[in-house]
Amino acid sequence: MHMFSLSLLTVALAAFNVIASPVAKNSTLSRRSAAVYSSCTVPNTVALTFDDGPYDYIYDLVNILNGKGVKGTFFFNGNNYRCIYDQASVDRVKYVYNSGHLIGSHTWAHKDLTTLSWDQIHDEMWRVEQAVSRITGAYVAFMRPPYGNYNQQVLDASGIRGQSVATWDFDSQDSLGASPQTSEQLYDQLISRHPSTILALNHETISTTVYQVIGYAIDHLKGAGYNLVTLNECLGLPAYQYVGAPAQRDSSWTC
Repeated sequence: MHMFSLSLLTVALAAFNVIASPVAKNSTLSRRSAAVYSSCTVPNTVALTFDDGPYDYIYDLVNILNGKGVKGTFFFNGNNYRCIYDQASVDRVKYVYNSGHLIGSHTWAHKDLTTLSWDQIHDEMWRVEQAVSRITGAYVAFMRPPYGNYNQQVLDASGIRGQSVATWDFDSQDSLGASPQTSEQLYDQLISRHPSTILALNHETISTTVYQVIGYAIDHLKGAGYNLVTLNECLGLPAYQYVGAPAQRDSSWTC
């Protein structure tokens, strides 16, 4: 089973929920900054990614993806629109994971990591990592910084945590208020250029993305000959640092 640079120590600590959120800046756990991926590396692949969940439209979105034989990548927050430990949110996370889609970290509360201290960055990272691990048994390998913002301190913190940082090279602009028609036109323009790979940013919290744009994008991307895969597959990397058994809910499952 593959391990990243965070390796056996952190995984073992995470499994027993004993790692603290702050990590000393001079920590010897890892001296490697996180790799940053803004595009896929496997030719002819497209990774459709979705930020800001788990949210209300997730069942519709996952069902669209499943119905078209596509696996997506979901970057979850811990306490943004709502608490990830709410039973409805737990059920959504499990539905995504059990359907074979990839889950990554979008941090706990969607704060701009570049404005935070070292300890605050780790707290934002650890709390959502712990939540995903508790709910699914999987320890995330990818972190998408809110707003796509990162600095060297964020990369160092991610490296210590064994994660890669993932941004994007195409934005559907749904979070900027683009209409479904505009987002579809953006996908059309992208496909007409036919880049070798595409790492697409969408937002799970935008209902029109679920009901119209994603189905349209999938059909046209497939029609252009692309393979639609998860982020790790488009990078040729493992999906998670570690996969174990989910935890049992207890009183610590709270925001």
